Amino acid sequence: MRNAFINTILDACAGRDDIFIISGDAGLGVFDTFKDRHPDRFLNLGAAEQNMIGFAAGLAITGYKVVLYNIIPFVLYRCYEQVRNDICYQDLPVILAGIGSGVTYAPQGMTHYSIEDLSLARTMPNLEVFSPIDPVEARLAAKYALSAQAPVYVRLAKRGEPDIHRQQNLDITKPQVLAEGEAVALLCHGSIGEEAMRAVQILHDAGIRPRVLSVPMVQPLNRPALTEALQGIGAVLTVEEHYHSCGFGAAMGEFLRESGLACSLTTLGAPSRFIHEIHDTAGMRRLFGIDAVSIAAAVRHLL
Repeated sequence: MRNAFINTILDACAGRDDIFIISGDAGLGVFDTFKDRHPDRFLNLGAAEQNMIGFAAGLAITGYKVVLYNIIPFVLYRCYEQVRNDICYQDLPVILAGIGSGVTYAPQGMTHYSIEDLSLARTMPNLEVFSPIDPVEARLAAKYALSAQAPVYVRLAKRGEPDIHRQQNLDITKPQVLAEGEAVALLCHGSIGEEAMRAVQILHDAGIRPRVLSVPMVQPLNRPALTEALQGIGAVLTVEEHYHSCGFGAAMGEFLRESGLACSLTTLGAPSRFIHEIHDTAGMRRLFGIDAVSIAAAVRHLL
């Protein structure tokens, strides 16, 4: 997924001379060819995250389309004030490419997990946020971000996620139907989509067919499209590799309360505590109850 996003950015550089890439001592090797061809449009600013954000804002003011690449704790956490004041407050069209969504970096521990980034992003009104489920959505998020007039944050996994979508041309701002169904709707974003699709197969084998939606644009939510997609649904289940109390599930709770839809809401995600356990990504998902078996059991419970 990460490579699909970055390659789309690099392909665009062949026809544009306004794209400037900044790395925070990350992605070593990813940008080697770009650095050789465009040494005047790439900088590795090292482990100086606040400076990196301010530098990106300054370049954006002068007319560059800045792509800032780093792992998520160094894109949003360590430099929250600068993202808030320098980029979002000024509504600058900077692309924040955050690598390592959820527990991508398991088993490296809590310092490397990104399970509260959406809660921070939701406090910045001008910031558009995408959380692709697969390389198809990652490419489309990159294309959208390159043409956006607002700051865009894209949270990306990097574990070789499979294509889930068969169609390549989608409206990335709208929820996408992955499987038709009735009564229960399963909504997901990010790389947990692969677990959701495994859960769907388990349920289909048992004769159960929930409606499954990917929601790649998680801020702002496309409320008219969500309202249309949830017609006839009695129960909504959200699943995410994020704290369930303050991420997409929480945003869906706000939406449902205001929408007039007669849906119940159940949210699956990480518990609201520091994570001390050490597992690989699959083990962390089982721990949080967001693996395929747990998702399928939650759908059965709602039915």
